[in-house]
Formats: sequence, C-alpha cells, structure tokens
Amino acid sequence: MARDSLFGEPILWSGRPKVVPRPRTYLLAAAAAASAAAMLVGFAIVSALALHATYAGLLLGAAWCATAALALWQGPRLYRAGLTYEVTEGHVVVSRGRFRRTIDRFTISYAIIRWNPRAPGVGDLVLVRAVPTGALRRTLTLVLVDLESPDRVWAAVRGVMPSATLGDGERPLAQRLDVGERVLWSGTPRAARWTVRRALASALAAVLFLAAARGLMRSVPALLRVLRLHVLPATTFGVLAGSVALGALLAVGASLVVAYASWVKPGQLAKVTRYFVTNRRVLIRRGHEELSLDRGCIAYVITAPSDSSMRRLEDLFLVLDGPRARALAASGAFGEAQPPGDELVPMFSQIDDAETAFSVLQKRSSPSLPPPLHDAA
Repeated sequence: MARDSLFGEPILWSGRPKVVPRPRTYLLAAAAAASAAAMLVGFAIVSALALHATYAGLLLGAAWCATAALALWQGPRLYRAGLTYEVTEGHVVVSRGRFRRTIDRFTISYAIIRWNPRAPGVGDLVLVRAVPTGALRRTLTLVLVDLESPDRVWAAVRGVMPSATLGDGERPLAQRLDVGERVLWSGTPRAARWTVRRALASALAAVLFLAAARGLMRSVPALLRVLRLHVLPATTFGVLAGSVALGALLAVGASLVVAYASWVKPGQLAKVTRYFVTNRRVLIRRGHEELSLDRGCIAYVITAPSDSSMRRLEDLFLVLDGPRARALAASGAFGEAQPPGDELVPMFSQIDDAETAFSVLQKRSSPSLPPPLHDAA
C-alpha cells in the first residue's frame, strides 16, 4: 500500500477532480465582466472620435474587465486540473504541485456535499471543522471539488463501509443511508427566515433597480436629442447607443440577481429542505446540497422560538464538540442564528415539531457527552 510523503501514513483512497462543465455562476460572472469591457470600449471609441477627449482610463478599465472575464471563464478549469486528493489513515490531503492543505480526519465536525446538477454523480465535498467559540472561533474547511461519488468518499473519510446506493445525488437521501442506519425523525422548515442580511439585500436590490431606471430615464432623452441633431455619424451613434444599453442591462441584471437572492431564493430553498435524525447522524438535504453530521459530535441541543409571527415555529441549534477540541463550537447558537450568505449549517430552522426532534436527539449516541439544554436561548 502506498504511503503519504508528508505524514508517512498508508493512503486509503486517492483521486482527482472529474472534468465537468464550468459552474454557471462563473459563466454568468464572466459574461457580466465581458459586457462591462465591451461597454467601456464603446465609450472610449465615442470619446476619441466624437469628443476628442482622453480615453486611456476607459481602455484601462476595459482591459481589467476583460482580464477578469478570461480568469472567470478559464481559471476554474486550469486550477482544478492540477488538484489531487488523498485519504490517509489520519488525514485528508488536497495537493496542487508542492502546495498541500490537510485536515485531521478525526477532528472533522461535519461535511457538506454539493451535487453538480449538470454532471450526474459528481459534486464537491466540503469538510468542516468547527473550533472554539469566543475570540478563537473560526471554521476550518477543506474542499474537494468535482469528485465522482462524493458521498462514497465521505464514507471512506468516516471509515464506514459505503452502501450500494451511494453515488447518485438524485436518489432520495433516506435511501442512501449507511448499512444499519435508520431514520428516527424527519421534518421540513415551514417558512423562510427574514434576517437583517436579507432585508439589506432587498433594499440594495431596490436601490439598484431605481438607479437603473433613473439612468434610462436620463439617457434615452439625451440619445434622442443627439439623434435629432445629427451631430454624430451613424456608426458612432450606434456605438454610443449600444454602450448605454449594455450599461443599463448590467444595472438591471445586477438588481434582478440581488432581488432573486433576497426575495425568491430563500423561499425556494425552504421548500426543498428536509431534516433527518437517524440513529447515527443528523442529515440535512437542501436542493442539491447535503449536510452530514455524526451525532457523537453534538454536545448540546438548544431550542429557541423563531422570529416568525405567522405561527408557533422554533429553531433547533446543534452545538458541536469533537475529539481533541478545546471548547465547544457554536453552530447557530449564541447569537449566530443565520449563517453568512446561503451557507448550510447544522441547525433546524422554522420547524413546528422541535419538541419531537429534541426528544430524539436527547437519546445520546455517546453517554459521555453532556445532556441537551431545552429553551436555553
């Protein structure tokens, strides 16, 4: 059996990223950067031909946007082509040339699998270690991108025998449990949480849309006056009109993206989210994302009333601990109810059956851990 060159440990599994289509997020960002570059080049042409003004700054900005578009288009593919992965007896290693990142297998708090909807059976495996709360609180992550059958790799990291049903992200999560694992409780969120971050994003979307509308209301009459006066050649006027249209399109597109992320997406994610408590793990399925947490890593369970005014809903927070951890690591408790962005964390949000889930989690898989706390937050 081959051994790792850094730790000298036997290599239990090794692999590389599978070639998959580029993520749509990068493609959209590359298209936006390319559109911004084309807009700036158009304004530079109008400045040089019609206004006889300096255009060096516009060309410099266009070059920067074009470089960003190229990096977003080709960068992920070039970066991932040099990655290699190893699972040894004690570590998970991600290597690219001489650069290595590692995480101790026995200090991993939980894992997140993000299935690629454009490549069946392929996804990213995110290994997370939550470490002490307070001044030293942080989260260490190691990401294995574009893995084939990432749930099988996660089973190898956990040291369990992979079941025959693993490897298909379209299969329901309850049908891809470990051998001998069974579901004890299942639930869904009843609403999408409104947070300060979501409210600010909604306000930003409104501001961007109003700015785009105001820009169009000011630019269209100006363009019509220029057209009636015939002060620009037809080609130059077409370049100017196209550049203005690109700028308006970018502004409207940015407002729509922010509005979708703040108004529509949280509700859609709540509808496709399901929580599971098995005799071994806590599992969360949200669309193409899955979170897997060993129940032995749960130190406390805290329930708290949700901020929803529609009905009696509660949030259930899982406070984590683990081998060789120096303190408890909070994942949602102690004022951290909403993760940054759309990050998936070990908590049950907006559920109406928190009492049953709480009672199931009270039956500890490890008797050495302290008992849960009820209504502590």
